[in-house]
Amino acid sequence: MGNIKITQIKSSIDRSKRQKATIDALGIKKLHNPVIKVATPQIMGMVAKVQHLIVVEEC
Repeated sequence: MGNIKITQIKSSIDRSKRQKATIDALGIKKLHNPVIKVATPQIMGMVAKVQHLIVVEEC
């Protein structure tokens, strides 16, 4: 499993509680502030749920 860089590009304002909780669980604090995570199935599942709010790149 490799690492991925997750960057939030759209605001979570006016999104469901579930999507906001997923963004928080990924460790994202601010817009355009990247977070490095290991690409586990759990992380990839969370990424899939909020893919319209984030950009994912391989490291």
